[in-house]
Amino acid sequence: MTNTIDVQPLRTTEEIAEFREALKIAGKGVGQMDQSLRNLTLFNIGINTGLRISDIVTLKIADVKGRTNFTIREGKTQKKRTVHLNAIMADIAEYVADKPAESWLFPSRKGNGHITTTQAYRILNKAADLIGRNDIGTHTLRKTFGYHYYQRTKDVATLMEIFNHADQATTKRYIGIREQEIANSLRDFRL
Repeated sequence: MTNTIDVQPLRTTEEIAEFREALKIAGKGVGQMDQSLRNLTLFNIGINTGLRISDIVTLKIADVKGRTNFTIREGKTQKKRTVHLNAIMADIAEYVADKPAESWLFPSRKGNGHITTTQAYRILNKAADLIGRNDIGTHTLRKTFGYHYYQRTKDVATLMEIFNHADQATTKRYIGIREQEIANSLRDFRL
């Protein structure tokens, strides 16, 4: 039997701020390079674009440096998608300032490749442990983007398109909205 966790979005700005602080602390390893800026950049790209972690870790600096948007062919669906970076350009600029454009955005310290999705999971999980959360995974980033996009716009059709989901019910279930809507509708329900 597999042990699966119910990965959740970060639902409040306070939860997001707390997680950012945990990433800063988790990135400061004893005797190693300070990885907190890398970890924060990975997190910020994830929660502000809704990209899958498998697409984030394969980005090159040239894909994002000084750009308000870029087009990617998503690995899982092979569909093209325009990714908008306007809101996080300053974060990206700080992170890539002195790095060559042809380099991986998130290079591995082992060899010439990029970090793996497993390493990204470890980064997020280390921060989650610091704040006592056991419902955080790589999908938390994408789900957080979707949850907050939906809360601000109530536009599930566009979110469905951004996520390349086949139907609105899948999108709402993915970001945890359906359960919340049901709970809210039943809160004061009494016969």
